Amino acid sequence: MKIGIPTNDKTTVSEHFGGSFYFMVITVEDNKVVDKEVREKPSHKDFATTETHPPLEKGRHGFGPQASERHKEMHEVIKDCDVLLSSRMGLGAYSDMVGFGMKVIVSDVEDIEKAISLYMDGKLSHRENRIC
Repeated sequence: MKIGIPTNDKTTVSEHFGGSFYFMVITVEDNKVVDKEVREKPSHKDFATTETHPPLEKGRHGFGPQASERHKEMHEVIKDCDVLLSSRMGLGAYSDMVGFGMKVIVSDVEDIEKAISLYMDGKLSHRENRIC
């Protein structure tokens, strides 16, 4: 099983899925971590122009054809992953990632190692209130 985690520093789960620069991809076999890989991901910095990415309004965001295309590009980087662990996500990104067939867990656990351990033990809680 492979788990994708958005990160900026390669040790903590990024506070914002769309704004993170990397995915840490963790491979788990027999409930043990057997590989870790860092992959660059498209982020808001890659898409942000006033023509293609207008300023976000307060509230839930990440909807529409352009947003879905951006989410698809992000998903391409981790399409071999079964699970996506994130700290916060816009509702559009969350919906698209689930629509792409990923199991998505949004959690308040910041440390990647701790999040993976809790997930493997079946104790990582999904927090709906962290989807904006």
